[in-house]
Amino acid sequence: MHRLLCFLFVLATLHAAASASERPHILLICVDDLKPAIGCYGDPLAQTPNLDRLAARGMRFDLAYCNQAVCAPSRNNLLLGSRSTSLGIYNLSDNFRQAVPGAVTLPQYFKSHGWHTEAIGKILHTGHGNHDDEISWSVPPIKEKVIEYLDPANSADGKLTREEAYFTNQELNNIRDLPRGAAWENQDVPDNAYADGRIADAAIQRLRKIKEKPEQRVFLALGFVKPHLPFTAPKKYWDMHDRDAFTLPKRVTPPEGAPVYAGKTLGELNNYAPIPENPPLTPEIKRTLLHGYYAAVSFMDAQLGRVLDELDAQGLAQKTIIVLWGDHGWHLGDHGMWTKHTNYEQANRIPLIFIAPDIAAPASSTRQPAETVDVLPTLVELAGLPPHTGPQPLDGTSLVPVLRDPSMRVRDHATHAFPRQREGKPIIGRAIRTERYRLVEWKQPGAAANMADIELYDYQEDPQETRNMAPLQPAVVAELRAILDRQPEAKMKPNPKKK
Repeated sequence: MHRLLCFLFVLATLHAAASASERPHILLICVDDLKPAIGCYGDPLAQTPNLDRLAARGMRFDLAYCNQAVCAPSRNNLLLGSRSTSLGIYNLSDNFRQAVPGAVTLPQYFKSHGWHTEAIGKILHTGHGNHDDEISWSVPPIKEKVIEYLDPANSADGKLTREEAYFTNQELNNIRDLPRGAAWENQDVPDNAYADGRIADAAIQRLRKIKEKPEQRVFLALGFVKPHLPFTAPKKYWDMHDRDAFTLPKRVTPPEGAPVYAGKTLGELNNYAPIPENPPLTPEIKRTLLHGYYAAVSFMDAQLGRVLDELDAQGLAQKTIIVLWGDHGWHLGDHGMWTKHTNYEQANRIPLIFIAPDIAAPASSTRQPAETVDVLPTLVELAGLPPHTGPQPLDGTSLVPVLRDPSMRVRDHATHAFPRQREGKPIIGRAIRTERYRLVEWKQPGAAANMADIELYDYQEDPQETRNMAPLQPAVVAELRAILDRQPEAKMKPNPKKK
């Protein structure tokens, strides 16, 4: 009997080891401020051969949206599977554990099931008073600079600049007294002179180590920082683009009939030189910003290519699930707006690409509306893990049925939100985005429905969002508000615990 029990134990151990070795590696690629300015998304000006070849390996989501167009909350949405409206955190400075102290993040969940989890670059938002989440990772994250200059003249002769201070948690109460760094830099330097090159270097070294422990499964999160401002990229990536090919935005005013508070102008650009404090920007500055954004995307794309080359060289491609995710979009002067921080299309539409060998067909695409919060349940299901149950609110829906069949629909809309002030009081703009429409309902949480301001945009008839159609299409407004009514009211900022 004892020998039989020993034999069964050995069999169980071997089965568990075999099951673990059959599990996939996870490569989660997060890109800061990346909109679908990518060749595979149809952008004719993009020079993105590696993003394009990544999409050729799996499924491209053409209607993917962030849950909030700002860095820290969007990364909370990704790693917790919780919308900002469920957490009540909408800003850069509040850590997500202030809302849910016992939250179990996506990498933390994989770690609890035997994966070795690592982060290289920017995954969670560090800066503006916020910090990373050490418990999510098996080893301390490898951090890199978000704001970086090689020419001291571009950082006020080597002084601490406003954005450098923000991202290193220095002088946070003194930001306006600090000098501004340059909005761009064009230097003839090797790729790893800047952070994204070093992030790729570290990722390559990590991929090479996987063969040392073939039984171990790795969850590797890579956080590339470009095209985040400043647009600092080696000269060869600037030279890849024809400056004269960039067309300046034709519409430089907000949508007709939109609430005055719904838009913005320069935002974080104000912290960079030579941007004027108030618009308008000169045509020369606009063209340089367009050129710089696309150059920064091409620089990041080349670093992605180096990582993919190593993945292939190590024979890991068929054993690895890959997700490419942009944390939010970016206004490039459309409607007179720059950067993110709105509920409009350019700030909220993101690239989302899944490579799931033997599940998602190569070079496939879908118009399934997808959200950032969908990444967590999708990866959990793809890895064969039991569903994540919290304790944080879990708002996402697994996209695995869509990966198997691009015509499948797991929901008919995506949602996102952004906070504003109206008459000195905080309000939340909750949005519904279907294949055709976007509705935004602006009001204080809990306020009566008739206290809301409404925006409606029809992307079939008016893809450039030139006019708020809400007064003209009351039936569509009613239909989309009914979807919002099925969701919980937005939470406001949680009260911090007293120390």
